[in-house]
Amino acid sequence: MSNGKSVLVDTSKCTACRGCQIACKQWNGLPGTKTQQVGTYQNPQDVSAQTWKLVRFSEGVKDNGKPYWYFFTEQCRHCLEPPCMDTIAGYVDGGAVRDKETGAVVFTGKSKDAPFEDVRNSCPYNIPRQDQKTKVLAKCTMCLDRITNNRIPACVLSCPTGAMAFGERDAILDVAKKRVEELKKTYPKAVALDADQVRVIYIVVDDATKYHKFAAA
Repeated sequence: MSNGKSVLVDTSKCTACRGCQIACKQWNGLPGTKTQQVGTYQNPQDVSAQTWKLVRFSEGVKDNGKPYWYFFTEQCRHCLEPPCMDTIAGYVDGGAVRDKETGAVVFTGKSKDAPFEDVRNSCPYNIPRQDQKTKVLAKCTMCLDRITNNRIPACVLSCPTGAMAFGERDAILDVAKKRVEELKKTYPKAVALDADQVRVIYIVVDDATKYHKFAAA
């Protein structure tokens, strides 16, 4: 029996081209958003109801005094046991659904009847956002409409460096394990973040908080 699908994001291969960020907007028909230069290459500054996929830029200085510049292509993790779904269910039936075949978690129009802040606070990755006009909650759908038609997620398809992979969960977990073992030879801190809890699995080579405050649960 299939354990559903998973996405692997190997940040060590990411060049921050933002192809995935653009592909997500194009496929899902999400509008462009007004941005402002604040001294970083990251734009916009956060995910929103109009931006479900965002390449985060993080820079600083390591303990050895050398600088680092990390990229983190953030999106919903599609938790195996999604707390957002449980929270919404406490207020309205059908506000969030989980696809049986893939495990993808999707918000529906009924989510507008659930208190946004409660749903957002229940997510350990701070992902859910709310459309200010419709009040419907929004986030990545794992391109459920694509994968149910035998196509891979738009973000994965757009990646030119192979930093993203998509497939059966068991196979992705195996690939992640082997990649981490390989990276540890050079980067002892390499790890697959929360791999046993989420379907979108990130591989990082340093402390998760150096990438993003909510990189790990």
